[in-house]
Amino acid sequence: MSTSNTQFEHYYQQVRMRQKRDTVTWSLLLLVLYFAAGSAAEFNLATIWHSLPNFLDYMLETVPTLHWSVLFADSHTKGSLAYWGYRLPIQLPLIWETLQLALAATILSFAIAGVFAFLAAGNTWSPPAVRFAVRTLVAFLRTMPELAWAVIFVMAFGIGAIPGFLALTLHTIGSLTKLFYEAVESAQDRPVRGLAACGATHLQRIRFALWPQVKPIFLSYGFMRLEINFRSSTILGLVGAGGIGQELMTNIKLDRYDQVSITLLLIIIVVSLLDTLSGRLRQWVLEGKK
Repeated sequence: MSTSNTQFEHYYQQVRMRQKRDTVTWSLLLLVLYFAAGSAAEFNLATIWHSLPNFLDYMLETVPTLHWSVLFADSHTKGSLAYWGYRLPIQLPLIWETLQLALAATILSFAIAGVFAFLAAGNTWSPPAVRFAVRTLVAFLRTMPELAWAVIFVMAFGIGAIPGFLALTLHTIGSLTKLFYEAVESAQDRPVRGLAACGATHLQRIRFALWPQVKPIFLSYGFMRLEINFRSSTILGLVGAGGIGQELMTNIKLDRYDQVSITLLLIIIVVSLLDTLSGRLRQWVLEGKK
């Protein structure tokens, strides 16, 4: 027994030493990569620290000057809420346009990515040539960021919501397809083999064996992408792709500081509401909770 315990202790010490050595090695490698990347990106904490007051000064300038005595006066009275939000009739429709843009792009992308996922997955019996073509296409689509797509489409179609819609759709198809086909490939094979033993066709195996397993994952990724697309659509407006981002950029360029703050506030409110709503929808669809 003592010999066995000694051998076990020796083996345990070897494993622990190997784990410690691997931890130190990978930690040093990550530190080297971090400092190399920081050097290439000219990351400098001193520069950030010295420039931080400029950022804080700008943010303070965007804070509106409100006076309690005239807080609820009309829009012609400086220092009132109505004066601060005099552009709300313009900004609210733009917020609604941004939300519609994100929703339309997400729904269309979700449908297309769902089809592409089953064509690109390695366990859905699609021809290798089709699988390779779909994977190559979606890799290209997600390689190009939404902002780059938006710039291209603004040059082609002009300023408006269509460039933003197309940019979000193409990038979302690329991103969701990769997530979806990886989920399909990680699905359990037992139901598939069971249906195959019963003589089910390929489509029947996908419909009744694979789809029930990946449906919750697909829906979860779809809701997550809707939130991402709304945030992205506010950025796309900066290059003229429609939505509230265009209003934000105009206010920044014209130094309308109070309107910068109310535009940011509207975006934050809508994002928070969208996060809450999508979370409740996700629970309701996936778990049957209300």
